[in-house]
Amino acid sequence: MTLHQDQDQPSPSRLLALDTFGIKLGLDNISRLCAALGHPERAFTTLHVAGTNGKGSVTAMVHAALVADGVRASRYISPHLIDLAERFVIGSDPVDADALNHATDDVLDCAESLLGTDGLPIRVTFFEATTAIAFELFRRARVDVAVIEVGLGGRYDATNILAPIAGAITSIGFDHQEWLGQSIEAIASEKAGIIKPGMDIVVGTLPQEARRVVAEAARAQRAQMIEAMAGACVTRGSAGTRETLIIDTPHDHYGPVSLALRGEHQIGNALVAIRLLEAARRHGVRVSRDAIEHGLTLVDWPGRLELISLHDGRQLLLDAAHNLDGARALAAHLARWHPAPARPTLVLGVMRDKDIEGIIATLLPVVSSVVTTAARHTRAMPADDLAARIRAAKPSIQIRSEPSPVHAVDEALANDGTVCVAGSLMVVGEVREGLKQRAILR
Repeated sequence: MTLHQDQDQPSPSRLLALDTFGIKLGLDNISRLCAALGHPERAFTTLHVAGTNGKGSVTAMVHAALVADGVRASRYISPHLIDLAERFVIGSDPVDADALNHATDDVLDCAESLLGTDGLPIRVTFFEATTAIAFELFRRARVDVAVIEVGLGGRYDATNILAPIAGAITSIGFDHQEWLGQSIEAIASEKAGIIKPGMDIVVGTLPQEARRVVAEAARAQRAQMIEAMAGACVTRGSAGTRETLIIDTPHDHYGPVSLALRGEHQIGNALVAIRLLEAARRHGVRVSRDAIEHGLTLVDWPGRLELISLHDGRQLLLDAAHNLDGARALAAHLARWHPAPARPTLVLGVMRDKDIEGIIATLLPVVSSVVTTAARHTRAMPADDLAARIRAAKPSIQIRSEPSPVHAVDEALANDGTVCVAGSLMVVGEVREGLKQRAILR
């Protein structure tokens, strides 16, 4: 199938067809495509966010703070939960369908013309195309500041053609080893690839071996590395299931603020977001203390410890938890807020290439039973296979299998008042889509 043959398809279909070409790390294609488009990525100031976990949350917090201060700000994230437009947010809302369709057609037409004249060595991937579309959308919208989340790794991620004023590496752990390497040092080296000459790079709490790699990369680029916890003081409290914080940094005082995002791990993400916003402010971006507090308090980031109360009092907790560190964060939240004897039923669906045994071992002690399921994706582990893995790990736990995530949730809710859905953003997205179709979510 060629791009030319897809021209008569609706714009989203043309774009989604590129998923056939999989993952390809490298900057040659995206560099050539953006050069042909007139370098849309140079039309706005950028903040670049990488990390194994937490990068989406930090991106969302930083963007929310900028919008709260009246900055014409945008964000680009991946993946989306339900609608492709979720990846491209300008101001407070996802981009409108007409703007997305026009930008998609223009970018894909440009890519096709380059391919036909050998301007591109191979077809662009889905992520390369969506990244170029984001840059083009933000240029057309005359965005002042864009907060850009890294897709995979950093060094060879398509977003890494940017020249940001500041960035962040939220965390470093094991994930995507087939692409990023089999050691923490190798993964850290890939994440540190986003560091550009002279920029500020904020880092969360990293394993010592990862910190050494990032610090060396910062020195080599003459970039200022800012450790989020350095010189900071965090005073914790709680309100319901949310963390309430007073935060002092070397530059300002914040709080008390009640974090919109649940989970103890969001404390570290909030501190990274604050320090990144302070770095942006030093580089001329307008963002006040009040706006930063607003961003932490009111940010909306679905599918990350998202608690949904149903009309009959039952509850759904949705969390991606797609790798071992994510599973640990979810397990800590469940142990604190849903302890025995009120442990929830777990609806779990995972991808084949994840640390399945590690995720299972982490989550089983904090749930009462499991319904296995699978996202509609070729990488998804079939529900029955996942159930067999769980039985091998803990024969005593009650396990059921239901291939459809929506039906799996229905089955779990029929037997329990609290259900946790986890293991994959794609599973969470399918559940949220089902809830929207039933008018439970807007």
